[in-house]
Amino acid sequence: MGLIYYLSAQPNLRTELGTIDLIGRKFVHMAEFGLLWLLWLRALGWSRGAAIAAAVIAIGWAIGDEYHQTFVDGRQGAPRDVLIDSAGVLIAVLLWYRVPHVRRVLRVA
Repeated sequence: MGLIYYLSAQPNLRTELGTIDLIGRKFVHMAEFGLLWLLWLRALGWSRGAAIAAAVIAIGWAIGDEYHQTFVDGRQGAPRDVLIDSAGVLIAVLLWYRVPHVRRVLRVA
């Protein structure tokens, strides 16, 4: 969460790659918030209730992250970015529940 906050405080993380940069950053956002959900799930204990709590925490952090960006010069908070981050959480949840192999591998690790 600290890394997300730090990166959100940077005034400009863009490259000169145009559309590739934009799409790439959105995929990275989805991955980082999916990973955040997974880390909270692990910390809270792998249960269904923990999965819900982890989702609430990750999506809440996405909302806070976008709000934080409204105070950073050169950045802006956008509701669509919260939706993109939430999509990353949803994909992680679906992978967790729909792909049993993923659960076995991650629980052992």
